[in-house]
Amino acid sequence: MELSPDQTIFWQYGFITINLTLVTTWGIMLFLISSSVVVTRKLKTGLQISRWQCFVEMIVTGINDQIKEVGLNKPQEYIGFIGTLFLFIGVSNVCIIFPGYTPPTASLSTTAALALCVFLAVPFYGISKTGILGYLKSYLQPTWIMLPFNLISEVSRTLALAVRLFGNIMSGGMIVAILLSISPFIFPVIMNALGLLTGTVQAYIFSILATVYIAAAVQNTKNKKKPKILNTN
Repeated sequence: MELSPDQTIFWQYGFITINLTLVTTWGIMLFLISSSVVVTRKLKTGLQISRWQCFVEMIVTGINDQIKEVGLNKPQEYIGFIGTLFLFIGVSNVCIIFPGYTPPTASLSTTAALALCVFLAVPFYGISKTGILGYLKSYLQPTWIMLPFNLISEVSRTLALAVRLFGNIMSGGMIVAILLSISPFIFPVIMNALGLLTGTVQAYIFSILATVYIAAAVQNTKNKKKPKILNTN
């Protein structure tokens, strides 16, 4: 039993390897890009719009609302990154209904790359708000003693993002494979249905956690107003 799509290699030359993870990742990216081009090609602003435009607007509105609820008041600045994370992970996991398909999120290399994107996005948005000095000061809050703990927190939560997504998706695929060998008719259908739910939930959790980390970086680096001194005279 193959535990990871990285083990399925189509072509290799030296250190250059084209495996199943790479193929499915690029396939999903091309699918998302082509779908967005087709859907947004004839957008309308009237009352009568196409079903696909209505579906896309529902997704965009839902993502914007979630970003606002986390604490980012201008979701249009973050929806490009957060929305892309959600759609890529969601589509990768939902396609598990197709026979023989292995999601790229079942590979630790993919989940590590996604977590690394979040790791780099947090300081990017933090620095873009108040500058590099303002962002670096957040590591010294509430006191300079917290500097090593804040640095460890940045690394540990990145690892947690990667391992959590990888573990949940890989374990679901392994359970389906085991049940398929035992009872090839009933249990795999049920597990695939549960896999759709689990895959969507994992995409939601990953994107929400990324939003929370970005919101924390942005809010921690905002210049605090000096407290007013009350006149007791």
